[in-house]
Amino acid sequence: MRKEDRPVLVFDSGIGGLTVLRELRLLLPYEPLVYLADDAAFPYGNWEDGELQSHLVALFGKLIGARQPKAVVIACNTAFTLAGEALRRAYPETPFIGTVPAIKPAAERTASGLVSVLATPGTVRRAYTRDLIEQYASSCHVRLVGSERLAALAEAHIRAEPVSDSELLAEVADCFLEKDGRRTDVVVLACTHYPFLANRLRKVAPWPVDWLDPAEAIARQVVRVLGSDVLSAPLSAADTAVFTSGRKDADARRLMTGFGLEV
Repeated sequence: MRKEDRPVLVFDSGIGGLTVLRELRLLLPYEPLVYLADDAAFPYGNWEDGELQSHLVALFGKLIGARQPKAVVIACNTAFTLAGEALRRAYPETPFIGTVPAIKPAAERTASGLVSVLATPGTVRRAYTRDLIEQYASSCHVRLVGSERLAALAEAHIRAEPVSDSELLAEVADCFLEKDGRRTDVVVLACTHYPFLANRLRKVAPWPVDWLDPAEAIARQVVRVLGSDVLSAPLSAADTAVFTSGRKDADARRLMTGFGLEV
């Protein structure tokens, strides 16, 4: 395969990584993109860590062999915090750009010193996440909030299925802390699904906070990793979306078409 035909692969357990793909398009308009949704295994929160890591290493072996990507963006905090290092060891010739909770920028932005990290239960329990807090936010009070349902609610929302304000508030209420006259002022969206709900979350929040979306920072890192390999002229091939379940239903086609992808 010619180097210029090799795609940037954007990977997520579902549709959340589309928030990252959207930012990549702005910075890398000529790069061929393949979006891979591991919907057959969604949600990752239901997996045991060892089984999920083995699943991801095996799945990427197939993906890299078939697609020969010039870079892989793991647009999923749960997947990268669990399996990022294992993937880099297994496939050292492939650059992996990961998604981790944006704890460092949150610590830099907070005025109150009260920060919440809204994530999946898997990301919350990772030592990786706690190491980031110790390294970058030791002077802050960081509350980890693991949501069992918010990723699935985001998937439902983007497919125009009904999601009530009360359902959303139940998932994010623990993010809001008042302590010694101070309030939480930054909430890290530590799952790429969550930015699809940002406007709804602003509406149900008990007070305004900075909802920190890492998608733009991830896209900038991809540009840095590709360096001189970034394409400066368009190719004829269309960007594509692949579902591990093999789904090609009308809703999936309509959603992906809205993001400029062919299923």
